Amino acid sequence: MVQTSYGSPEVYVLQETEKPTPGDKEILIRIQAAKVGPSDCAFRKGNPFMIKLLYGLSRPKFKVGGTELAGVIEKVGKEVKHFRPGDRVLGMSVKNFGAYAEYKCLSEDCPLAVIPDNVTFDEAVAVCDGGATALTFLRDKSHVREGQKVLIYGASGAVGIYAVQLAKYFGAEVTGICSGMNEELVRKAGSDFVIDYTKNDFTKGDKVYDVIFDAVGKSSFSACKHMLTDKGKYLTTAPKLSTVMQMMWTSLFKGKRAVFATAGLMQNKANLKFLMDLTCNGTLNAVIDRRYPLERLPDAHRYVETERKKGNVIIQI
Repeated sequence: MVQTSYGSPEVYVLQETEKPTPGDKEILIRIQAAKVGPSDCAFRKGNPFMIKLLYGLSRPKFKVGGTELAGVIEKVGKEVKHFRPGDRVLGMSVKNFGAYAEYKCLSEDCPLAVIPDNVTFDEAVAVCDGGATALTFLRDKSHVREGQKVLIYGASGAVGIYAVQLAKYFGAEVTGICSGMNEELVRKAGSDFVIDYTKNDFTKGDKVYDVIFDAVGKSSFSACKHMLTDKGKYLTTAPKLSTVMQMMWTSLFKGKRAVFATAGLMQNKANLKFLMDLTCNGTLNAVIDRRYPLERLPDAHRYVETERKKGNVIIQI
């Protein structure tokens, strides 16, 4: 699915292109599954404007979108050491995208992991989509540990549903915020408490948390600051300008802090293997809302933009 301009989902057009050939240190993957999330919609639209500054002002430098992918290695370059044809792999192409296609070449040095036999391609991509981001924020940025209290805003979404599961794995007490219709899903994921945001303003509560993770970018540090412990951290996947300023300011002190991370650029092989190991043993469970064939990619984007999805939206190729 080729994109030659920024805009609505209709900018994607099905097109036959030349099958790529792997370089000496590359692997050729026959893709079986990819995903669509809010970040993919942002790249498609070129909004926020920072995307255009990085990837082209008038039109995108990349023609094929999509970052997370799962498939089977068809061919390897002569200098590839750790993978072989036939391996089922999960990968991330965060620099030049390309997951919305039948084939993709990736450097062996990219974030890649072998998919366990009891994990499907769809499940691998789903867990990678939100799980990698949640892992970076909870483990690496906030060091969540046993006995802490964690609040997750957007607990039924692609990042939030894995944040709930990972926070429980790290031993935290978890409170999830979602709509009432998703309460059962979030409790099943491991949340100890659930707040229905359609009925209650969570910022009016008197409970305090060691970590508040806004997985949908709809709150703010100033609104949540009073709910943090003395050394508590407010995490967000989509910071407003005011939050960025607060993040810079609070980094100078030892008290309450606002934290953001470019999680996609911080991924590596170890993270993907960790996620696959947890999926293999049942600690992480994929939550897939809908599946679309590649040619219906525009429909998948439209559905994601309704902001009603639960967990992940998968593209089957």
